[in-house]
This record gives sequence, C-alpha cells and structure tokens, in this order.
Amino acid sequence: MPLKFIDQFDLKEKRVFIRVDFNVARNKSGEITDDTRIQESLPTIRYALENKGRVILASHLGRPKGKRSEEDSLINVGERLSELLGQDVLFPEDCVGDSVRKLVHGLREGQILLLENLRFHKEEEANDGTFAKNLASFADVYINDAFGTCHRAHASTVGMVPYFVERGAGFLVKKELEYLGKLLSRPAKPFIAILGGAKVSDKIGVIENLLSKVDAFLIGGGMSYTFLAAQGIETGSSLKEAEKIHLASKILERAKTRGIPIYLPIDHIVAREASTDSPVEVTPSSAIPVGMKGLDIGPRTLESFLRVIREAKTIFWNGPLGFFELDSFAQGTLAVAKEIAASTAVSVTGGGDSIAAVKKAGVEDKISHLSTGGGATLEFLEGKELPGIKAMESRN
Repeated sequence: MPLKFIDQFDLKEKRVFIRVDFNVARNKSGEITDDTRIQESLPTIRYALENKGRVILASHLGRPKGKRSEEDSLINVGERLSELLGQDVLFPEDCVGDSVRKLVHGLREGQILLLENLRFHKEEEANDGTFAKNLASFADVYINDAFGTCHRAHASTVGMVPYFVERGAGFLVKKELEYLGKLLSRPAKPFIAILGGAKVSDKIGVIENLLSKVDAFLIGGGMSYTFLAAQGIETGSSLKEAEKIHLASKILERAKTRGIPIYLPIDHIVAREASTDSPVEVTPSSAIPVGMKGLDIGPRTLESFLRVIREAKTIFWNGPLGFFELDSFAQGTLAVAKEIAASTAVSVTGGGDSIAAVKKAGVEDKISHLSTGGGATLEFLEGKELPGIKAMESRN
C-alpha cells in the first residue's frame, strides 16, 4: 500500500499532529546533552508551520512507566525546541484532558504546541483505544516522524492512526526508509556490514537477513568474543554470551557455505579490567589470556578492517568495536569511524553508541546517514514489518 508524506497534504488551517522522537540524552540534572533528535525533526516541523498548519507535537521521554515524574518532563525539550525554531512553543501540563483540548483548539496558523510526555499515561504503551481516540480528536492530519518508535504498536504510533483519512510520514521517516531500503534492495557493491556492541543476540536477525545481501561482515566488540568462542578460541574473561555460542557457530557455517567472509579479531587490546588504572596489553593472536578481557580490536585487526572498508561502496555500521568510552580502548572504534568518513561509499550508521562514537571522532557530517532508529533500524534490516509504518499506509 502507498505511504504518503507530509508534503502531499494541504496543511493550511488544519491541526497537524506530529509524532516526534524527543527521547533525548540527558545528564543527572535533566539537562539535554545531545539534541540530535530534536534537530532531525526540524525540517518536518518547519514545513508544517510554513504551510500554515497548527502544529501539535507528541513524544515520550525516558521510562516513567505510566506515572508522572519531574525528571521525565518534556519541559526542557520544549525550551530547546523554542530556541531552535525562534518562536514560542506552548506547553500544557498533560497530553490529554479538557485543558489540553482547550489549548489545542485555540491554536492559530503557524503556532506550535508540545504535549507533555505520552508515557506519563500507561495507556500509551498499552495502545489503549480510549487514550488513542482522545489523542486523535485533537487533529485533522496525522504525521509520524519518529522512526525510532515505529517498531512499537503504541497509542500514538498505531492506535490513533485509523481515525485519520489524511495520514503519513515526515521527512525524517522518509529519509530513514530511503537509506535503509537501499541497503536491502539495491546496495552498491561491495556492501559490507560492520557489527559490534555487546551482544550477538541483538544482531542475530540482522546477520541472517543480510547474509544474502552483503559481501563481507566485520565483527568486533563484545559480540566478537562469542564468535571466537564458537571457533574454540580462548577468550579469557571477555564479555560473551555462552548460550549463543552454538548459534554463532551456525552463522559462521552458513556464511562459509555462501562464500561470505566474516572478519573477526586476530589480535586484541586487553586488560584485567575496563578502567584507566588497569595495564593494557596487545595479544599476539586471536586468543585472549585467562584472566584478561578483550576491550578493543588490536592493531593488526584494525588494519585488516580498514583494508576492507577502503574497497566498499556501501557500508552499514552498528555497534562499537571496543569499550570506546575510555580512550585506552577507543582506538579501533574511532579509526573505523574516520575511515568510513573518508570513504566515498554510501555509509549508514545506526545505534546510539555508534553515533556517539562518530561524534567523538568528529566526523558525523561525513557519514551519509546517521540512523535515529535504534531498535527500529535493526528490525527493519531484519526484514520485519514495522507497525508504525504499516499503520500509516493509505487505504486509497
């Protein structure tokens, strides 16, 4: 079914409900430390305002579990959004109720209102019908620009959508679908996937779906130790998923049968603990001594990875290749980020840690696409249907 986008609707004098993803990173004081998700929503919001819509924004923040909490209020987000837009953002005390309805119905063309945290109501995550209907009653047009929530069937992403004849996606969702869709359907070759992070279990579906599409996998980080263990290689006290070793072995077998190389670490940066005080060593091989933890890929592994990256025409990267939060173990991850940035390949980076690494390397503006999706990105690349996308599809 066709999916429509915001620029296909006449928004003049209409109340436009835009589901955004303002689940931003904050410090312990509640101050925003990374406003990327707010910045990414601006093209859609500005389009609605410039086309004389009456804009209602809705988002979640944190995990308040259906209870109001000051630390998860969107008030700081509203203030930051106001600064970025250069105009006032109305901010009611809740996301439903008579007082909110009065404010919504009083909106004039070009005005904007940000509802309070949707997850202050347990009905949001439960996809409650009454809650969804109440949200839907605020607006004439529904736009979802929160790709990072599209894999969740919540009231604001699925339940309220059928109440709208005019419904579709924003520019951020459009960009995500275009870039991620190309990875699955028509990637320029060679196409490589670089996978890291802690767990194999988070990436199993992605690996299996991409086996028929990529030309090589580069695997580092915590998940690489599970794959090494599957080959009978000593991994010391490194992070690994013992219950996934058999599955990792099966993936290696399938990749070998298909002729898809999986590059794993051939040396490591190791220490007894992930701390600045712990002495650091480089292993001479892929084996990690007993009592030591693998915390970064070693120099020979890095060089082998960089050689593959230099030949690639399409690159997908999800997950750091070491404990990059500490400089002692960041070299591999940051070097890979810089090599991807220097490449002429179409590059897509997804996942909070990967994007943080790209920013730490100072190359975020040289990556083709920084995916905001997290779990939604991985589920899309697994080939799963995302409920939030399905709900927006036109019946016409």
